[in-house]
This record gives sequence, structure tokens and C-alpha cells, in this order.
Amino acid sequence: MPPTYTPSEMMIVTAARALDGTRTVFVGVGLPNSACNLARRTVAPDLELIYESGIYGARPARLPLSIGDPTLISGATSICSMVDLFGLYLQGGRVEVAFLGGAQIDRFGNLNTTVIGDWEDPKVRLPGSGGACEIATNAQRVFVIMRLKQRAFVERLDFCTSPGHLGGGREREGLRLPGSGPQLVVTDQCVFEFDEDSREMTLASLYPGVPLAQVREQVGWDVRVAPDLREAAPPASDELQLLRGELDPQGLYR
Repeated sequence: MPPTYTPSEMMIVTAARALDGTRTVFVGVGLPNSACNLARRTVAPDLELIYESGIYGARPARLPLSIGDPTLISGATSICSMVDLFGLYLQGGRVEVAFLGGAQIDRFGNLNTTVIGDWEDPKVRLPGSGGACEIATNAQRVFVIMRLKQRAFVERLDFCTSPGHLGGGREREGLRLPGSGPQLVVTDQCVFEFDEDSREMTLASLYPGVPLAQVREQVGWDVRVAPDLREAAPPASDELQLLRGELDPQGLYR
């Protein structure tokens, strides 16, 4: 029987569930925004949404279209400058989880949002870092949300914009980066975690109906598989109802 949900809905619900018990989260627009607002209505009712534009404790009345959308200030706990937000909250170590994405990710969770191809003569110029490098460096934990594609999950980045676990092992700790780096990579087919010792991305769970071979085909390296590989639980009816009826009724992201 075919699933009654889309891969994007599965991805959003899985990311929302990962925020269970979290208090502060740095949010981007799009998929992370949908996941965080769903989490606030389900597993993390005390979740404080932090947006790069200077919003802390946002309670958006509708799905914001950008980090500058006026709906973000409605009911917010605090509105401050970006300097204060990054200096006092992010660099102050007060952000528990941050969501990031990118055009490329490698096996150690390093991200590229700068260029595809050679730096001097790139095929594509991307938006760049924005606040992503600071977020990846300072957030206590980083969750990455990206669609699983071979061109995105690569053996070697064309450019390292945001540090993950760098070359693996204890390299990140050796440079004394304050945050603990990526902990989770949520895709539209599966979920990856990171090995405690090598810090290498490890396949932790598959979505219902997704074969292991399909995931291997979309990853640009010989992906590690957890010995206790699990099947992720599908979205519940109440989660889908919130997502479709309240958070994203127009289907912009789901």
C-alpha cells in the first residue's frame, strides 16, 4: 500500500521529533522552519525559536517566507539587533540546536554553500555563508536537513563554508571550536547520525519502503551503516493534520 504522506512530510516530521525536549533552536526558513514550528506544537511545547534577523522566542502566526518576514515579530519574546543575537545568544553558548542545510555535505558533516566547481572559475556561485559558519561553530548541536542526492552528498567539498567535524576524529575539539558540531542529518529517505569516535556520518534509520541500496546510490562515498539500523516511524495523523492544515496549507515546503 503506498504511503499517505510525501517524502518532504516525512522529513519534516522526523526533524521535528528530533527536537523533543529542546528549549532553544536557531531556525532557518523552509524545511527547518516547518519542522521547528511542528515541534513546538507537539514534542517541544517550550521551544524558543530564534531567527537570524534578531528574533528570539518567535511565535509566527503563519509560515514565514524569509527571516525578515514581519510575522516573526508577532508575540516574540525579544527583538534585538543581529549583533546582539549572535554575540549574546549564539556566541554566548545559549543555542541548544541549530538547523543548517547546504548544496554539499561530506562524510564528516562539513557544508558548502559558497561555490560549485573551482573557486576561480566556478560552475555555480551560491549565496555564501551568511550566518551559517558562526552557527556551525557556536551552536551546542547542529542538525542538518537536506534532500538525499549524489551531487549533494559528496566525497570532497568544492568549498568548506561551515565546519562540521572537519577531518574527523578529535580535529574539531583540537581547534577548540565551542559547539559539538553536527549530530544528525535528516533527509527525505533516511537519517544519519555521527560515529562517536571517527565522527563519520553513519546511516541510522531508513524511512518505510526505502531500500538500503537506494541510499547507497545517492551517497558519494562508501557509507557506514549502524549495526542496529532501524526503520523510522511514519508520520502520525495529528502531525500531518497540523502540517497540512495549519503550518503549510499551501504546500510550499511539504
